[in-house]
Amino acid sequence: MTRPLILLSLLGLGLASCGQSGASESAPASPPRPEPTPAEKAVLLASLPAPYNAGDLDNGRRAFARCRSCHTITEGGPNMTGPNLWGIFGRTAGTHAGYNYTPAVKNAGFAWDADRLDHWLQNPRTFLPGNKMTFPGLPDATDRRDVIAYLKVETGFAPAPPATPEP
Repeated sequence: MTRPLILLSLLGLGLASCGQSGASESAPASPPRPEPTPAEKAVLLASLPAPYNAGDLDNGRRAFARCRSCHTITEGGPNMTGPNLWGIFGRTAGTHAGYNYTPAVKNAGFAWDADRLDHWLQNPRTFLPGNKMTFPGLPDATDRRDVIAYLKVETGFAPAPPATPEP
């Protein structure tokens, strides 16, 4: 960001804090979601399709620790070296706002699901050649399963409601 844009941004923040915004008023930000309880996490984990419903969330958290230097997973969290992963499941690859993706990811043409993420985590370079992720991958299938289960539980994933039979 250039210096004049930074100054304008700070000025806008200052005016907004005085209640004298130069722009139209926007709706107040909604409060952050409460952290799910361990029981709620267990229910969500159990609702996941196999094999993710058998995931070990503690192992997933530990395995994901290798990813935390580049990725955040909280709602509204910042992009870092990699994009924020909140809401990753179902999101079209290369579309998270504010992150500068490589053409390989921007043009991937798919939405992230567990299967694609499993292949990506196994070896990002071979799954989508031309991406800039330097992480070598998670060779262990159990670690990948657990990371995916952990991400589903921690990043706002909501399983699709069961289909209702038509009359």
